[in-house]
Amino acid sequence: MTTLLHLDASARSGLSGTDAHGSHTRRLSARFVQQWLQHRPDTRVIYRDVGQNPPSPVCGEWIRAAFTPESHRDQTMREALRESDMLVDELLAADVIVAGVPMYNFGPPAQFKAWIDNIVRVGRTFGFDRNRSGDPYWPLLTDMGKRVVLLSARGDYGYDGGKMYGKNHVEPSVFTALSYLGITEQHSIAVEYDEFADERLMQSLADAEAATDRLAALLAAKV
Repeated sequence: MTTLLHLDASARSGLSGTDAHGSHTRRLSARFVQQWLQHRPDTRVIYRDVGQNPPSPVCGEWIRAAFTPESHRDQTMREALRESDMLVDELLAADVIVAGVPMYNFGPPAQFKAWIDNIVRVGRTFGFDRNRSGDPYWPLLTDMGKRVVLLSARGDYGYDGGKMYGKNHVEPSVFTALSYLGITEQHSIAVEYDEFADERLMQSLADAEAATDRLAALLAAKV
């Protein structure tokens, strides 16, 4: 059975077009999952709303516990990693990761960065050995066939080659972290013009929804 991990990171709780002040990224991620299930109705869906329920940020105790061998961890260390272990388990179980991640000040929301920091785990999602020849780091998820779909929204426009080119740090930061773990099949779709709230936003939303439908069908056909 295919497992899909559905993540939402927007601070907005509703869906644009349905709820007042709703989120474009929640709208796209929900649409992707809906379209996917039409093609693969037997899929198991794991949903996590990190926008409304953000993971705890990494702290000193977390770092000490993560870099202590599991066999040497005490109860305090195990408790410090409990939430992270749960998030890693969800990631490991997933064949497809669908994430609604809006742009906040040119990068991903802090809530989603906290998720990234909790799933980049030595010994679980990447390996580390300072005595290893060459690079001491290596990915642990390389051969698992995982795919990630990032659905974003931007207030301005032109991030993909126009006036704002080079100022988008959403997809690059998320995809760099997941590539480090070995998740290298990566897809992205974004809505632009949100702050203008005119016909350009409506067209961008329509284009993004159509692209979302096509991508869901394409990826579902590969399962």
